Amino acid sequence: MDDDFSSYLIDVINKGSLSIMLSIGHRTGLFDVLSTLPPSTVEEIATHSKLNERYVKEWLGAMVTGKIVEYNPVNNKFELSKEKAKYLTRENNIYNFAASMQWIPVLSQVEDEILKCFTNGGGVPYSSYGRFHEVMAEESYQTVVVGLIDHIIPLVPGLTVGLKNGMKVLDIGCGKGKAINLMAKQFPKSVFHGYDLSTEAIDYAKKEAVTLNNSNVFFKVEDILSTEFNDKFDLITAFDAIHDQPKPDLVLKNIYNSLSDKGIFLMQDILASTPLENNIAHPLGPFLYTISCLHCMSVSLSQNGAGLGAMWGKEKAVSMLKETGFADIQVKTLPHDFQNYYYVCKKNKDD
Repeated sequence: MDDDFSSYLIDVINKGSLSIMLSIGHRTGLFDVLSTLPPSTVEEIATHSKLNERYVKEWLGAMVTGKIVEYNPVNNKFELSKEKAKYLTRENNIYNFAASMQWIPVLSQVEDEILKCFTNGGGVPYSSYGRFHEVMAEESYQTVVVGLIDHIIPLVPGLTVGLKNGMKVLDIGCGKGKAINLMAKQFPKSVFHGYDLSTEAIDYAKKEAVTLNNSNVFFKVEDILSTEFNDKFDLITAFDAIHDQPKPDLVLKNIYNSLSDKGIFLMQDILASTPLENNIAHPLGPFLYTISCLHCMSVSLSQNGAGLGAMWGKEKAVSMLKETGFADIQVKTLPHDFQNYYYVCKKNKDD
């Protein structure tokens, strides 16, 4: 066996294991606790985190050997450096990678069902993915909510002013409604609607709207594929929602037909190319093809859908948007979001 390749595979095993422990560090709040502590013993860390000391000790073993946490054997104390903490904690201004590690255990839940699909075809339904909406909400918070007002909305010239003056907005596949609730709070003169297939997600969104005193936002369990909207919207958004659809072409057509004459469709989707050869050097290539195979493609195929997958790519996306009828399509990126493209699609060209 090639020594370099065997070493590479050992590294894969170690980092795959480490990703699960990073997820646990996020979910237990251990990273958040460590970021506030000076160098501390296992007992001190367990006490501050209110967790079982024996489990904390073993978790720290993975963190030290995984080069995440520093360990001083002289005084048996552990420390999470400030430089590393900013990538692993909730209270930071940079992407929290520990939150994204949750995708590995979420996807692992469906391995047996995916194995059957490799033999029989078909897909795995949304209902098989425990914690999906919870993890997706955290992911969306980082890529969408954090930059929504100051970065994403300004991608469209004049949109901030329009929302301040009053627009009718629809968010497709709104999930727990974090983005649409934020916009509703920020722009009280506009009216917002959020549609999603998940009753659980919509119930959460409605409760949050009440908590925020948002009287200008309305959430509904809705199948955007089978529904032809009677209303006309000035802005329709879809954040990481189109490639999962069983019939994305029909969904895009529904969106197009539901826009006012000067309406805009703002779509966030995975930053990738359609041809595989263009993604070989993609920094998240293996992860994105994995999440596509184990979730995005599969949930679409479970509904006898197109199975576009997360890696449908910019070329395919632009082609489908043009076929839908959009007259002006611009593809943009943002510094805060290294995973996605932003497609600004105008129904008609400006006069």
